[in-house]
Amino acid sequence: MIGFAPVKAGRSSAFVGFGALVALASLAALPVAGCKSCDNGSTTEVVDSGHENPTSLTPEQAKQVLVKLGDDTITLGDYAAALEHMDQFDRLRYQSVERRKELLDEMITVQLLAKEAKEKGYDKDPIAQQEMRAILRDAMLAEARKNAPTPADVPEADVRAWFEAHRAEYKDPERRRVSVIVARDEATANAALTAAKKNPAPAQWGELVRAKSIDPQARANVPVDLAGDVGIVAPPGDPRGENTRVPDEVRAAAFEIPELGGIADKVVASHGKYYVVRLTQKIAPHERTYQEAERSIRVKLAQDKLRAKEDELIAELRKSVKVEIDESALGSVKIDMGDGGGPASSGSVAVPADAGR
Repeated sequence: MIGFAPVKAGRSSAFVGFGALVALASLAALPVAGCKSCDNGSTTEVVDSGHENPTSLTPEQAKQVLVKLGDDTITLGDYAAALEHMDQFDRLRYQSVERRKELLDEMITVQLLAKEAKEKGYDKDPIAQQEMRAILRDAMLAEARKNAPTPADVPEADVRAWFEAHRAEYKDPERRRVSVIVARDEATANAALTAAKKNPAPAQWGELVRAKSIDPQARANVPVDLAGDVGIVAPPGDPRGENTRVPDEVRAAAFEIPELGGIADKVVASHGKYYVVRLTQKIAPHERTYQEAERSIRVKLAQDKLRAKEDELIAELRKSVKVEIDESALGSVKIDMGDGGGPASSGSVAVPADAGR
């Protein structure tokens, strides 16, 4: 469900996005739980111990008005909903009367800003509308996920069946950690290889990496003996052992080095760069037992069931609503990435004036 995030609106910036205000103000429409009121005539107090299932309000308590804002109100139910939909540990912050008053004050601020923003037409802003749709989407998906099994609920027979059907996935081959010097040309790489062969100790290797490698991460703020590290790979051909920082040719060379700390006999060429390859760690092959794999399998199967519920809801909606896409209008959208191909936010989106006509 949606959590309440207090906002110091207007204090740190001149403008608060209306989408964020709508998201917070929408808490008033959420289910109510999490407090009780005192006797009539006394100060109303929300009681919450920080547990996941606080005491529910009666319908009469939920309607009790805490604040009047002109023609609008904030009820005890609204306030309790804001508390309930916080993280369990965030709720612990609101045990004192002073902190609960702070929360109410921020709810008042949010409601006032949201009302003013709506009067100014900010709710018509495409981003605000998209954020509201996202909130409603999450609410629908949360409803669809109700009663989905937790990992603990998945029958053991299903877990064992998955394990037996995928035994190969739980057999880990030998894996190796690789360190490299990357050069732009073969001559530079061969010179680095010769120097590394003369003194292959970890510290000297690290200094050589920092001096010769063109890889930006070679100069990362790490201990010198870790300079040039590009991670772990499995044997060539094993799809689970792929590493985007390690080209296939380098990966193959790593498995030809016989001893730990050794350096490949030849420079390895790949995609216009030249690599000096060093083996820094061997991880022995291991076949995981059912007990070792059980938890991860339970999580996977529970997630599969959850996604199936979401997919079922979306499929039903697509059946009930005719969806038509104007491919020509979509194709007319041009995104300018700005100078140097930076983030989209630094450029612009252009649509021809006659698009969609």
